[in-house]
Amino acid sequence: MDRTVIAHVIYLVVSIALTVWVARTLSRNGRVFLSDVLHGDEKLADAVNHLLVVGFYLLNLGFVALYLSGDDTVEDARGIFEALSTKLGVVLLVLGVMHLGNVYVLNRIRRRGLLEREQVPPVQPQGRVAATPGA
Repeated sequence: MDRTVIAHVIYLVVSIALTVWVARTLSRNGRVFLSDVLHGDEKLADAVNHLLVVGFYLLNLGFVALYLSGDDTVEDARGIFEALSTKLGVVLLVLGVMHLGNVYVLNRIRRRGLLEREQVPPVQPQGRVAATPGA
């Protein structure tokens, strides 16, 4: 079997496994965070979490597929490791950036929700005070 094909197969297996692992980790731990952001609405938190995971898969697996093509031909075992380290390193960086992007957006949503909660008075007004003329 051609060494370039071997490098591509290893790249695909490791990249897909990493993408699935990161997506599952984000989904499992992000659900609690989303529930807090969405004021305890579990059903909405699950729906948003699922949509985020699907988008994460689409973006990352699309990138992995596009980054698979390359003009490099692998000549020896050292070339396999060099090609894999470059390709997997870029995939890991993209996964990290995607993760940070998700956390940033969710944190912004959470902050906005906290600000909205603070603007609501803790007790509804119970009456009005009459204004005194000339005061």
